[in-house]
Amino acid sequence: MLRALLALLVLANALLFVWAQGWLAPIWPAPRQAEREPGRIGAQVRPELIVVVPSRDMGAGGATPRSVAVACMESGPYSDADIGAAEAALEVANLPKGSWVRERVQLPATWVVFAGRYVDAAPRKAREAELQRLGLPFELIEAPADLAPGFVISRHASRDAAELALAALGDKPIGDLRVVAVPPPPLQHWLRAPEADGDLQARLFALDRGFKPCAGRP
Repeated sequence: MLRALLALLVLANALLFVWAQGWLAPIWPAPRQAEREPGRIGAQVRPELIVVVPSRDMGAGGATPRSVAVACMESGPYSDADIGAAEAALEVANLPKGSWVRERVQLPATWVVFAGRYVDAAPRKAREAELQRLGLPFELIEAPADLAPGFVISRHASRDAAELALAALGDKPIGDLRVVAVPPPPLQHWLRAPEADGDLQARLFALDRGFKPCAGRP
């Protein structure tokens, strides 16, 4: 019995060796030799015809540039005193003709619910503490001179809207809160490139003039 088992084992090993060598290929396909280099070369179809072609999207340095969408870019606001130097920087940069424009923006006057004016620090701090106790939002303004320093509780586009906001405070002890008009700020100047492609955006950023995506303005 042991001799028969040993004979079967020897025969099985012999068959496995014959199969592994591919001698039984006509009736039994040989195993794939995935890790043997000659097998890979033999599987190639005319490898000498293979040519590596660089992508059309590759830059000169071999890196693929990111696709940058056309966007509106702007810098500002500039005062009357500063706009000249800012424009000169764009002109020296030789940007494409007509790629940028200067825009003048005059913001309108506003109406505010106001507390003040508090020239002395002590009453100003006391009024600030009272507004905090009442839970009213506020901001300290330092212009215009006839109102500063004082506290703006809310801003509105019209006198009627400001009066309604003041009336909505109800029976709170509002003290000297009142509605006042705040004159418009000085004329603003903006530099805008309405249709900046990727190259123009990069050149605008390089100028270090604070260019950023355009935002809606009043």
